[in-house]
Amino acid sequence: MYVWARFARMAATAGRRGGYTFGADSRLTFRCLPTDIDFNLHLNNARYMMLADLGRIDIFLRSGLWALARERRWAPMLGGLQTVFAREIRLWQRFDVVSSLETWEGTAVIGRHRFVLDGGMTAAIILTTAGIYDRSGRRFVPMGDIAHMLGHDAPPRPLTEAESVFVASHANLRSLAKTGR
Repeated sequence: MYVWARFARMAATAGRRGGYTFGADSRLTFRCLPTDIDFNLHLNNARYMMLADLGRIDIFLRSGLWALARERRWAPMLGGLQTVFAREIRLWQRFDVVSSLETWEGTAVIGRHRFVLDGGMTAAIILTTAGIYDRSGRRFVPMGDIAHMLGHDAPPRPLTEAESVFVASHANLRSLAKTGR
Protein backbone atom coordinates (compact mmCIF):
# COMPACT_ATOMS: atom_id res chain seq x y z
CA MET A 1 0.00 0.00 0.00
CA TYR A 2 1.38 3.33 -1.01
CA VAL A 3 0.87 6.33 1.21
CA TRP A 4 -2.52 7.32 -0.30
CA ALA A 5 -4.64 5.43 2.23
CA ARG A 6 -2.61 6.92 5.06
CA PHE A 7 -2.94 10.36 3.48
CA ALA A 8 -6.73 9.96 3.22
CA ARG A 9 -6.98 8.91 6.87
CA MET A 10 -4.80 11.83 8.01
CA ALA A 11 -6.78 14.36 5.95
CA ALA A 12 -10.14 12.96 7.11
CA THR A 13 -9.16 13.20 10.78
CA ALA A 14 -7.28 16.53 10.68
CA GLY A 15 -10.31 18.49 11.93
CA ARG A 16 -10.66 16.27 15.00
CA ARG A 17 -7.06 16.98 16.01
CA GLY A 18 -7.74 20.74 16.16
CA GLY A 19 -5.70 23.64 14.88
CA TYR A 20 -1.92 23.68 14.76
CA THR A 21 0.23 26.48 16.19
CA PHE A 22 3.93 27.06 15.63
CA GLY A 23 6.09 25.03 17.99
CA ALA A 24 3.34 22.52 18.81
CA ASP A 25 3.45 18.84 17.88
CA SER A 26 1.50 17.00 15.24
CA ARG A 27 1.24 13.33 16.20
CA LEU A 28 0.24 10.65 13.70
CA THR A 29 0.16 6.96 14.60
CA PHE A 30 1.12 4.22 12.14
CA ARG A 31 1.94 0.53 12.02
CA CYS A 32 4.84 -0.82 9.96
CA LEU A 33 3.13 -2.79 7.19
CA PRO A 34 4.54 -5.41 4.80
CA THR A 35 4.58 -2.75 2.04
CA ASP A 36 6.80 -0.54 4.25
CA ILE A 37 9.69 -2.94 4.81
CA ASP A 38 12.98 -3.72 3.14
CA PHE A 39 14.85 -7.05 3.09
CA ASN A 40 15.84 -6.55 6.75
CA LEU A 41 12.13 -6.66 7.66
CA HIS A 42 12.14 -3.14 9.06
CA LEU A 43 10.82 0.22 7.88
CA ASN A 44 12.44 1.14 4.58
CA ASN A 45 14.50 4.34 4.69
CA ALA A 46 12.43 5.95 1.91
CA ARG A 47 9.22 5.29 3.85
CA TYR A 48 10.52 7.48 6.70
CA MET A 49 10.63 10.43 4.30
CA MET A 50 7.14 9.70 2.98
CA LEU A 51 5.66 9.48 6.48
CA ALA A 52 7.42 12.74 7.42
CA ASP A 53 5.65 14.26 4.39
CA LEU A 54 2.34 13.28 5.98
CA GLY A 55 3.39 15.01 9.20
CA ARG A 56 4.16 18.19 7.27
CA ILE A 57 0.89 18.03 5.32
CA ASP A 58 -1.01 17.54 8.59
CA ILE A 59 0.61 20.73 9.89
CA PHE A 60 -0.22 22.58 6.65
CA LEU A 61 -3.88 21.52 6.84
CA ARG A 62 -4.38 22.19 10.55
CA SER A 63 -2.52 25.54 10.63
CA GLY A 64 -4.49 27.02 7.73
CA LEU A 65 -1.38 27.20 5.55
CA TRP A 66 -2.83 24.84 2.94
CA ALA A 67 -5.89 27.07 2.41
CA LEU A 68 -3.75 30.22 2.37
CA ALA A 69 -1.34 28.66 -0.15
CA ARG A 70 -4.16 27.59 -2.47
CA GLU A 71 -5.78 31.02 -2.28
CA ARG A 72 -2.52 32.79 -3.17
CA ARG A 73 -1.12 30.16 -5.58
CA TRP A 74 1.78 29.40 -3.26
CA ALA A 75 3.60 26.10 -3.24
CA PRO A 76 5.17 24.60 -0.09
CA MET A 77 8.58 23.24 -1.11
CA LEU A 78 11.00 21.07 0.79
CA GLY A 79 14.56 22.38 0.57
CA GLY A 80 16.42 19.49 2.14
CA LEU A 81 16.55 17.08 4.99
CA GLN A 82 18.87 15.18 7.27
CA THR A 83 17.95 11.88 8.85
CA VAL A 84 19.37 9.97 11.78
CA PHE A 85 18.30 6.37 12.42
CA ALA A 86 18.71 5.29 16.05
CA ARG A 87 16.51 2.18 16.31
CA GLU A 88 14.69 0.03 13.80
CA ILE A 89 10.95 -0.07 13.34
CA ARG A 90 10.08 -3.73 12.79
CA LEU A 91 7.26 -5.25 10.76
CA TRP A 92 3.83 -4.77 12.48
CA GLN A 93 5.32 -2.46 15.11
CA ARG A 94 3.27 0.64 16.03
CA PHE A 95 4.96 4.04 16.08
CA ASP A 96 4.15 7.74 16.06
CA VAL A 97 5.50 10.43 13.78
CA VAL A 98 5.73 13.59 15.87
CA SER A 99 6.19 16.59 13.59
CA SER A 100 6.69 20.26 14.39
CA LEU A 101 7.68 23.56 12.88
CA GLU A 102 10.57 24.47 15.13
CA THR A 103 11.59 27.96 14.01
CA TRP A 104 12.32 29.99 10.93
CA GLU A 105 14.89 32.30 9.48
CA GLY A 106 14.17 34.50 6.47
CA THR A 107 12.25 32.43 3.93
CA ALA A 108 13.17 29.04 5.43
CA VAL A 109 11.37 27.12 8.15
CA ILE A 110 13.03 24.33 10.13
CA GLY A 111 10.86 21.28 10.68
CA ARG A 112 11.42 18.27 12.89
CA HIS A 113 9.96 14.77 12.57
CA ARG A 114 10.59 12.30 15.36
CA PHE A 115 9.65 8.64 14.93
CA VAL A 116 8.65 7.41 18.38
CA LEU A 117 8.20 3.79 19.43
CA ASP A 118 5.82 2.59 22.15
CA GLY A 119 7.48 3.48 25.43
CA GLY A 120 8.73 6.81 24.10
CA MET A 121 12.04 5.70 22.56
CA THR A 122 13.12 7.60 19.44
CA ALA A 123 13.71 5.46 16.35
CA ALA A 124 14.68 8.29 13.99
CA ILE A 125 14.78 12.05 13.65
CA ILE A 126 14.45 14.01 10.43
CA LEU A 127 15.28 17.72 10.29
CA THR A 128 13.94 19.59 7.27
CA THR A 129 14.25 22.99 5.73
CA ALA A 130 11.39 24.23 3.60
CA GLY A 131 9.86 27.36 2.18
CA ILE A 132 6.72 28.68 0.57
CA TYR A 133 7.16 29.65 -3.08
CA ASP A 134 4.99 32.42 -4.53
CA ARG A 135 4.52 31.32 -8.14
CA SER A 136 3.18 34.64 -9.38
CA GLY A 137 5.87 36.68 -7.63
CA ARG A 138 8.57 34.10 -8.50
CA ARG A 139 10.07 34.30 -5.01
CA PHE A 140 9.97 32.60 -1.63
CA VAL A 141 7.71 34.28 0.93
CA PRO A 142 9.30 35.44 4.21
CA MET A 143 8.24 32.99 6.92
CA GLY A 144 7.56 35.82 9.37
CA ASP A 145 4.89 37.15 6.98
CA ILE A 146 3.29 33.71 6.75
CA ALA A 147 3.39 33.23 10.52
CA HIS A 148 1.69 36.62 10.94
CA MET A 149 -1.02 35.72 8.38
CA LEU A 150 -1.68 32.54 10.35
CA GLY A 151 -2.06 34.45 13.61
CA HIS A 152 1.39 33.79 15.09
CA ASP A 153 3.04 37.08 15.98
CA ALA A 154 5.80 35.87 18.31
CA PRO A 155 9.31 36.09 16.87
CA PRO A 156 11.07 32.87 15.92
CA ARG A 157 13.29 31.34 18.56
CA PRO A 158 17.03 31.25 17.85
CA LEU A 159 18.35 28.16 16.11
CA THR A 160 19.70 25.45 18.39
CA GLU A 161 23.26 24.28 17.87
CA ALA A 162 22.03 21.19 15.98
CA GLU A 163 19.77 23.33 13.76
CA SER A 164 22.63 25.75 13.02
CA VAL A 165 24.87 22.86 11.98
CA PHE A 166 22.06 21.44 9.82
CA VAL A 167 21.42 24.81 8.13
CA ALA A 168 25.14 25.29 7.42
CA SER A 169 25.50 21.76 6.07
CA HIS A 170 22.42 22.23 3.90
CA ALA A 171 23.77 25.51 2.51
CA ASN A 172 27.12 23.88 1.67
CA LEU A 173 25.52 20.90 -0.05
CA ARG A 174 23.12 23.17 -1.95
CA SER A 175 26.10 25.19 -3.15
CA LEU A 176 27.72 22.02 -4.46
CA ALA A 177 24.52 21.04 -6.26
CA LYS A 178 24.30 24.43 -7.95
CA THR A 179 27.88 24.23 -9.21
CA GLY A 180 27.29 20.74 -10.56
CA ARG A 181 29.94 18.97 -8.49
